[in-house]
Amino acid sequence: MEDARNVTEFIFLGILQGWKMQRVAFGFFLVLYVLTIVGNLLIVVTVNFSGHLTSPMYFFLSYLSFVDVCYSSTTTPKMMADLFIERKTISFNGCMTQLFAVHFFGCTEIYLLTVMAYDRYVAICRPLHYTVIMNRRVCRTLVLALWVGAFLHSIIQTLLTIQLPFCGPNVIDHYFCDVHPLLKLACSDTYVVGLIVVANSGMISLIAFFCLVISYSVILFTLRTQSAEGRRKALSTCGSHVVAVLLFFVPCIYMYIRPTTTLAADKLVTLFNTVMPPMLNPLIYTLRNAEVKKATRKLWSQKVILREK
Repeated sequence: MEDARNVTEFIFLGILQGWKMQRVAFGFFLVLYVLTIVGNLLIVVTVNFSGHLTSPMYFFLSYLSFVDVCYSSTTTPKMMADLFIERKTISFNGCMTQLFAVHFFGCTEIYLLTVMAYDRYVAICRPLHYTVIMNRRVCRTLVLALWVGAFLHSIIQTLLTIQLPFCGPNVIDHYFCDVHPLLKLACSDTYVVGLIVVANSGMISLIAFFCLVISYSVILFTLRTQSAEGRRKALSTCGSHVVAVLLFFVPCIYMYIRPTTTLAADKLVTLFNTVMPPMLNPLIYTLRNAEVKKATRKLWSQKVILREK
């Protein structure tokens, strides 16, 4: 059997056909990507340079925004560039690097959303012990643990894929390198590898999602005993988290919990997962959060005053 590296490049079919549609799509995705970068970097700068947003929730929100920038940047720039190229290619090494990056930052986001739900659970259900349980050392340890967990997940995915024999077919019916389309090109039986992918990716998404559902159910049950104002504030914060969770987890579960197959809707679902949540998260977490909006206005008004001076 030929070595996998005899296939030196892969060819993407992309998301659209026809030059006119590709030009329109480029403009659309460019706007979304700019909004993603600007919105998330604004949150990172605001949280890290504002003296008021010091709670663990904003600590994790800053990391979520950073991850969103990285996650979107692993696929969107290449996808937009390919809209101007007839032959959309990526090298074998570039493909494996993109595969690793997509799963690394995607898994990091899954873990982050889960940790943020745990933070809300402690804040609402155990408020008197919140500062002790979620102290700065614990928060840093959780962030380190989720980075390590995401690395282990993505390195497994990459090693499983890189050792497959690609002996000829190299056309990927997708716009970036992902496990399922690559398994389809392998010149060997990928059933076992497919099961490991489901266990590694699909089960992580599904278990994390169930943990989130349980935590928010406990939160809702606990809120019954609180005042109307306390319920309103808690529901406002948790509502933002629930929207972000649904936007990210539903496409992930759809893509990775099933056996190794490729469906017609896969590109659209994956596109939604890699483009929309990173762009919408800044809006979800700031539009209904008075503290973030106040801190943002104060921080940037101070910078304008200093610049004028």
